[in-house]
Order: sequence, then C-alpha cells, then structure tokens
Amino acid sequence: MPDPANTIIIAGAQGVIGRAAAQHYLRQPGTTVYALSRRSEGHVDGVRPIAVDLQNPADVRMKLGSITDATHIVFGAYLEKATAAEKSAVNLEILRNLLDVVEPASPALEHITFYQGGKAYGADLGPFKTPAREDDPRLMPPNFYYDQEDLLRERQKGRHWHWTALRPEAVCGFAIGNPMNLTMVIAIYAAISKELGLPLRFPGTEAAYRALYQVTSAKILASATEWAGREPAARNQIFNITNGDYFRWEHLWPRIARAFDMEVAYPVPTPLTTYMADKERLWDGMVQKYGLQPLPYDKLVSWAFGDFIFQSGFDNISSTIKARQCGFHDCIDTEDMFALFFEHLRQEKIIPRF
Repeated sequence: MPDPANTIIIAGAQGVIGRAAAQHYLRQPGTTVYALSRRSEGHVDGVRPIAVDLQNPADVRMKLGSITDATHIVFGAYLEKATAAEKSAVNLEILRNLLDVVEPASPALEHITFYQGGKAYGADLGPFKTPAREDDPRLMPPNFYYDQEDLLRERQKGRHWHWTALRPEAVCGFAIGNPMNLTMVIAIYAAISKELGLPLRFPGTEAAYRALYQVTSAKILASATEWAGREPAARNQIFNITNGDYFRWEHLWPRIARAFDMEVAYPVPTPLTTYMADKERLWDGMVQKYGLQPLPYDKLVSWAFGDFIFQSGFDNISSTIKARQCGFHDCIDTEDMFALFFEHLRQEKIIPRF
C-alpha cells in the first residue's frame, strides 16, 4: 500500500487505463491524485482534475509547475496519428514535456509507470512469436513504445526515481471516448443485436474465432501500477500484465451470449465499422426506451478497434511469469471479468437491462 504522503500525477486520466488507476489510488488513505486530460469534464470523483495540453510546453508549465510534491507519475496519455513515425514523434513529445516540468518541480519523485502493449511484439503487424516475453528482441522502428522507454532509461541515469513499463493486451474497463476498449465494443454490439432480435454472432473471421487470445482487466492493470510504484524488484523493468488466463472466442463467445440471454450463431466476418455506422438513431431510441445515460454514440465505442481484434486470426499470448516471479500475483478469470463488467454497465445505465 502506498505511503499516506504519496501524490500521484496521472496523465490520460479519462482513458480506460488512467481512470482505473485513479480509482485504485483513491482507495489508498491519504493519497492525492492529480488527473490530467485535455477534457475538463468526466473525471473520477475525488481526483484533482487539471485540463492541460501536453503538446504545449507553456501550458504544462502553467498548469503543473506549482505541483512540488509529486511522488509518482502514471503515464497513460496517448495521441493517435496516421503513421508510425508521427505516433512516435507526438507521444515522445508529450512524455518529455511532462517530465521537463514535473521532474525538476518535485524533488521527491520516486517512480514513473508507463504502458506499452502488444505492438512491442508486433501484434499489430501479424503473427508473432508466442508466448511473448519481455526479453524478446525489438522490432524495426519507429515504435513509440521503444522511444518512450529509451527516453526514460536515459533520463533515469543518476536520478533517485525509477520507471516500470507494463505491457497489457486489450485493456478491459470503462471510459468514454477511449479508442481501444474491447469490453465496450462487445457490450454495445450485443445490446444492439438483442434490440434487433438477432443472435450474438461473432463478427470476425473464423481464424480469429479459433485463435488463442488474452485480455487485461483495467482493475488488474491498476493494481499492477500501484505494485510497480512501490516494489523494488519492479524498478527499471518491463512486465507483461494480463488476466492470467488464455481463451478462444469460440468457447468464450457463447458464455458472453448467456450474459445477455441471447442465442449464438455461426461467425460471419461482419465489418463493424460498416454495419454499426448507421446505428446511432437506433441507439438514441434505446437510450430513451430504457432510460440510459445520454452518452454520445460515437464516444461509446471504436468499431475500428473491434474489427482489428476480431480479424486477428493468430495466437496472441504473452508470458506473465516474470511479474509473478517478482511478486505480482493478481489475476481474474476472464469469463468472470466480462460478466462483472456487463453487470456494472447495467447498474450504471450504460446498456439496458432487457
């Protein structure tokens, strides 16, 4: 458990990773959480929200220069760009801009946690060596994960703070406007399918239906974040963090259907970006019909991310033995995670309780 005097700066606090980390740290007595994002609304209750543009060094200095007691940075900010080179440039820039202000202003800084993912192993490029391990060789650059890691490795020399890189896969949690959130893809797709009287048909390829896959609960990742910030064995290390199990959609999908009291039909590769593009009016009607929160349809889910996951017809699994050997043992059965998450969405009136 963190020391009561800890002050956490979370960049990207409204994303699925940052939001879960904020909720986790707020449960630690005496901990102060500064939540950074470009948006001023929608923060977790209890944080100290700061609307800041991390691409603007002057804005970062103005908004964060007065924070002198930061002990931990949780860097979950991310900016999407069209090319790998552009992604590297901008995501390296926002990390550097944050460090340039927070590091000299907070001499008690102890730890920086940042996030990588399957792109470190080439999961976005095609089949890769599995189970993936943290000591697997790097791929051809550009890759912003490597650039951010190299920046921290270089800046950490001679400093008393340390860093940890966590590599989840398909983080599952709740956030609005997050482009990479698999659980929301499934929940909204299932709710719309049920409203239309359709079975819950896996919308990807048969190869993806049969391949081994893994996901990471946002709560597990938040717990790993806190662990990394206090565990000496995690200093200047990289860890794969997943739920701890693997699955095939062909076995899990029928159980997801049962969570919605739906029948299952044979997979048909159905591009969600095409077939869900015209469903905004239907969703708005469901919001009225079932008394759901009036959240914008285009902010609820990224169908492109769903298509990416459901069309990946190769095994995507990584070894978590290194984290376990260093003392992190949290895990959850993925089927239980989905069931709990869908029930949470019903309670929060994000999806209907049919």
